[in-house]
Amino acid sequence: MNDTWSALCAGKSGIGEITRFDASAFQTKIAGEVKDFHAGDFLPKKDAKRMRRFIAYAVAASRMALEDSGFVISTANENRIGVFTGCGLGGLAFLEENSRIIDQKGPKRVSPFLIPMLIGNMAPGIVSIQCGAKGPNASVATACAAGTHAVGEAFEIVKSGRADAMITGGMESVITATCVGGFNAMKALSTRNDEPEKASRPFERDRDGFIVGEGSGILILETLEGALERGARIYAEIVGYGMSGDGYHMTSPPPDGNGAIRCMEAALDDAGLSYDMVDYINAHGTSTPLNDLYETRAIKAVFKDKAHSVPVSSTKSMTGHLLGAAGGIETVFTALTIHEGIIPPTINFVNPGEECDLDYVPNVARKQNVDIAMTNSFGFGGTNATLMLKKYRP
Repeated sequence: MNDTWSALCAGKSGIGEITRFDASAFQTKIAGEVKDFHAGDFLPKKDAKRMRRFIAYAVAASRMALEDSGFVISTANENRIGVFTGCGLGGLAFLEENSRIIDQKGPKRVSPFLIPMLIGNMAPGIVSIQCGAKGPNASVATACAAGTHAVGEAFEIVKSGRADAMITGGMESVITATCVGGFNAMKALSTRNDEPEKASRPFERDRDGFIVGEGSGILILETLEGALERGARIYAEIVGYGMSGDGYHMTSPPPDGNGAIRCMEAALDDAGLSYDMVDYINAHGTSTPLNDLYETRAIKAVFKDKAHSVPVSSTKSMTGHLLGAAGGIETVFTALTIHEGIIPPTINFVNPGEECDLDYVPNVARKQNVDIAMTNSFGFGGTNATLMLKKYRP
């Protein structure tokens, strides 16, 4: 995570040409691929060979999070440690692969691991097996809001006393022909293939769609009492969680941002905070024409007189859109923003889009004390999630 955070603060894009499949015939030929990842570094060799990439990402991120936190799972506490994650499309690549096998070689050659390696909840299942966490175990598949919903639900589980700690976040790996082709058919992706690093440009006048990314962002949530007892490094506290439904359209948010407005207000209310106390917003900010405009309108409605002074940035300008994993990794980024006092920029911001006139922290990271931050995720089907994070002060 240190390398990712450093690159983020430096305004460095991770977008490049697609190498996972031959994208020469596709309108979009670029994506945010994870480079130099070896599942065998995190899983036993036998397991690594059969594990699908999205699950391997989840195990890797979970192991790194546990190591960073110093949290030890043992026979004494294993039943009180759970896993709750979010994923949008699961093992889509493996499904594609086995569909070709059926067509070319017949159904008898289908992998016996197809179903287990396809379903999204296998990620928390394997994390549980590999890390020994035997408490609550679940997954959500709420499209681009999945990671944030997962963290929010894990927060509720810990708060209710049903677990002492949760491994939580999101994972995704669907840089495949079906995924890119499907989003191209919707005209949702950028086609700025000649300038990959400049393709994702949230809130900018010339934005033309999002970029598919992949990866995993995992956090260790535990009770404050538990963290203090073991002398843990506390990056931030999660203090509020909001949800809402647009009830409007399959893929488009409502023009007035009503669903996002209610979601942000619900999170503020849950945290017992007012809008004028927020120091930073990690926006959903996908780089699509409608989402960025409607999220901006929603922020203006919620933050009223402070809307133009609160910093808003989209880290998707550098990572691309990780779909079901976006909320997980962006919650990590928001916690690091609070802990490090550095707000990541929105890169590729040259000319503001129509009505996009907020402080989007353009192009250069900003050193600034952040006590309270918000992170947004909005998904297809009109499903919305917002988290409130706060700096821990003894």
